[in-house]
Amino acid sequence: MELLQKKILKYGRVFDGNILKVDSFLNHQVDINLLTKVGEQFAKQFKAHGVTKILTIEASGIIVAAFTAQKLNVPMLFAKKTQSKNLSSSVYTTHVMSYTHGKVYDIFVEKEYLNANDTVLIVDDFLANGQALLGLIDIVKQSGAKLVGCGVAIEKGFQGGGDKLRSQGIRVESLACIDSMTDNTLVFRQ
Repeated sequence: MELLQKKILKYGRVFDGNILKVDSFLNHQVDINLLTKVGEQFAKQFKAHGVTKILTIEASGIIVAAFTAQKLNVPMLFAKKTQSKNLSSSVYTTHVMSYTHGKVYDIFVEKEYLNANDTVLIVDDFLANGQALLGLIDIVKQSGAKLVGCGVAIEKGFQGGGDKLRSQGIRVESLACIDSMTDNTLVFRQ
């Protein structure tokens, strides 16, 4: 997606540890026009698959997933990273290692909101090593729902997560895939 690539080149900042900071338009301050187009693109790519639910993980994936859910006119559900008093005991749960935060989270989705009747599209803002998506895929498997694929705004292709998922037969659509990045240069996959 050319518009997203232009935003990354203009406003993205690379930090040590292969961290790409895009919080000025994607996952802190949000460019509504850009996210509308992101949601439209994912809807176009997956509309024919009968998606009934969009699944993501809190927190940064929520905005991308919400715009996609709006365009597909289906509910958006997010896995929570903390157990709270208002979360029932009837949950799907799995472990996810966060690349950005460098810690393992237990994530939870209430069984009431995801079941074998659902056809799920997983959506997230980033794909690095694939751990968040693998955790969400595990939740989908636990529920018995059908997974149609994963949509990610930005894939760091050089970190191998997308390749790992695709080798397992999982459809992964990235709107901007970065093959390499240094302090001064971002190279996008064509």
